[in-house]
Amino acid sequence: MEKVKVKSPLVEMDGDEMARVVWRLVKERLILPFVEMETKYFDLGIMNRDATEDGVTLEAARAIGLYGVGVKCATITPDSERMREYGLKKQWPSPNATIRSALDGTVFRKPVLVSNVSPIVRSWKKPIIIGRHAYGDIYKAVELVVEEPGKVEIVYTEHGGETVRLLVHDFRGPGVTMAIHNLEASIRSFARSCVRYALDEGVDLWFSMKDTISKKYHAYFRKIFEEEVEARKGEFAKRGISYRYLLIDDAASQILRQEGNILWALSNYDGDVFSDLVASGFGSLGMMTSVLVSPDGKYEYEAAHGTVRRHYYEHLKGNPTSTNPVASIFAWTGALKKRGELDGTPEVVAFGERLERAVVETIEGGIATKDLIPLMNPKPERFSTTEEFIEAVARRLGSSSHG
Repeated sequence: MEKVKVKSPLVEMDGDEMARVVWRLVKERLILPFVEMETKYFDLGIMNRDATEDGVTLEAARAIGLYGVGVKCATITPDSERMREYGLKKQWPSPNATIRSALDGTVFRKPVLVSNVSPIVRSWKKPIIIGRHAYGDIYKAVELVVEEPGKVEIVYTEHGGETVRLLVHDFRGPGVTMAIHNLEASIRSFARSCVRYALDEGVDLWFSMKDTISKKYHAYFRKIFEEEVEARKGEFAKRGISYRYLLIDDAASQILRQEGNILWALSNYDGDVFSDLVASGFGSLGMMTSVLVSPDGKYEYEAAHGTVRRHYYEHLKGNPTSTNPVASIFAWTGALKKRGELDGTPEVVAFGERLERAVVETIEGGIATKDLIPLMNPKPERFSTTEEFIEAVARRLGSSSHG
């Protein structure tokens, strides 16, 4: 069988633990037998990030900017426990946050729906997509542990102008403080990306923050969003879709009662939290696609879940695991489809779509990993290991390629 040829390079970023094991299996069994391509490979595993002083992450981000499309495996963001476990020099920052900051894009996360997997949230029938702002907030925060009594202030000194000082708190004893920031250009880019996505997909757009409490920071986001929606309100009417601003707590309550077909736009931190909630509500973190889209049209596809640490420890003992590889597979298909779209090679796009169909049809045929079994109807008699599931997809993909 002749392989599909990918015209331009893909930036590939390897990851950690069980996600790395699954990544290799997916690539070896579902991608390389069918696709001829060049990848610009970067090892974002925690030990290589430590060895390169995290320089490899910035190199990968620059490569995405150069080649236009990247695909990323899940990676460890080390805390103090992980620092000790791996003997790291320091607690390196989240690679995802570093890449998001470098590309200044918006993260869109959308669940993979399968007919025989019922969402935990019974009212959800159609996709709920999370649009996550990818810059600033606590991911660019400056933090300080206060040990002694004293004042913490925000000080703004205009270049060549006056100084403004705002008291944060007059500490009488120990405490902790944090300062966050954002940029008008980044917020506006985020709003425009979400408006464009909603119009392209024909889904309603929600935006949620807490401007009743944060009357400047959150209100600033709301104002920019409303300006961008207002500029294209005629197109919203033509598409038959609507825009709603809801306070974050109200939205969190109401989203559980919706059928779907909603793009829910959220700040960086809120998007981090609620993308996992929505993924679990639809079935599994392993069934959530994720793409970072930059304002200048660069794309990074990734598996939205973590490194599946518990399964990795079992893997190291030689025990079989049932880790869901769907998000990793869809990271590859998303990147290949976008590469084909940008290169003008429809056969590459078609391969990505064929592999996605093979995954969905495999699950609908009753073959699935352990996380999905409780949600399936009818329930299969047994769950598949990671390798068994990937082999089943490979067989289906092979037969569809010959057909």
